[in-house]
Amino acid sequence: MKQFYPLSAFLTEYSEKNDGNKYRPVAVGRYGIRPRESIYSKELAKDYSKNKLIHKNTLTVGMGSVQIDIGILTEDITYSVSPAYHTYRITGIDATYLRYCLECRNQDMFARFVKRGSRQGKTIDLKRWLTYEIPVYDMVRQAEIVDRLDRILGLIEKRKEQLLQLDQLVKSRFIELFGDPVANDKNWPIEELDSICSAIVDCPHSTPSYTAENTGYMCIRSSIVKKNHILWDEIEYIPEHEYRQRILRKKPEKGDIIYTREGAILGIAAMIDRNCNVALGQRSMLLSPNNSICLPQFLSVAMNFDSFLRKALGGISGSASPHINVGDIKAFAIILPPIALQEQFVTFVEQTDKSKYYSSLSSQCYRKVVNTYRQEWIKCQTSNF
Repeated sequence: MKQFYPLSAFLTEYSEKNDGNKYRPVAVGRYGIRPRESIYSKELAKDYSKNKLIHKNTLTVGMGSVQIDIGILTEDITYSVSPAYHTYRITGIDATYLRYCLECRNQDMFARFVKRGSRQGKTIDLKRWLTYEIPVYDMVRQAEIVDRLDRILGLIEKRKEQLLQLDQLVKSRFIELFGDPVANDKNWPIEELDSICSAIVDCPHSTPSYTAENTGYMCIRSSIVKKNHILWDEIEYIPEHEYRQRILRKKPEKGDIIYTREGAILGIAAMIDRNCNVALGQRSMLLSPNNSICLPQFLSVAMNFDSFLRKALGGISGSASPHINVGDIKAFAIILPPIALQEQFVTFVEQTDKSKYYSSLSSQCYRKVVNTYRQEWIKCQTSNF
């Protein structure tokens, strides 16, 4: 039998500083706690002594663009997070069960407890948030629910691994046909990207104003740009006027390539594979290849080679804030094999994409099952406010 209790029954706020800059920094976002990885030594050498420490069975809360950022650490390890986050110790409830509860009701909590403030005009009313009631079973039942959901999510992770294997297969086929796109070990003609693209434009240098409403106008954050694909199920929406403003330089079209240009996730290319109203977020650029001489699937895979990124970075690899300029990409020289051979490669990619599609469908089915179970088992009381 379940009963309802406020979050305050299980959470106690605390604050411990990262004295001596000892513990590794992590970020807390839409999908929980994630490492702040970077290929730049100076990025990892920053002073994080003012960060707060998080330990096993602690909860970290922050303000996201269209959700409350929540991270629960269940590993026996210590990290540090930005001092802007609020940190809580968890007692009296299974920490993973609590995470599923909060994930299930994030949008409801966002609607109830987010008010206008400093972060993109929003902040969390934490005092009221702590009064939010969640359903609580006995510890045995909590463990059963967690086990069922964990096993289904494990199947989703296996599907993701299959997708990565297919990506490696595409890269291997590219090397077989074309060799390395920068080393040019097969002696193909070389052309600058500016001459094989009809346009190469930078993103707007402003933070998008995201909305939880499906406006029909999307914005691609650089964090959802992965090698040769975009995580469309993680897309966020913006108001129409924001969209119109962000496409003034160029409207992204199907077949265009997004390339991340700054930060820890720079140097990743993906082709827009559908017709939709979409704009660039921050830290990215847009390339429109001339399909008569350079196919977008070919160019996207080529731009994701490590050798491409190393050459694009040139002498700035030691920069504390590494980035790739649009001008550098325009002048970047890359191989240009015959279009017929590119078409042969694209045919192979499309066949692989079919396998990706069915694997992705399986993941979506599993996610629907997870959401159904969460709504059934962890449905929160909605009449307590």
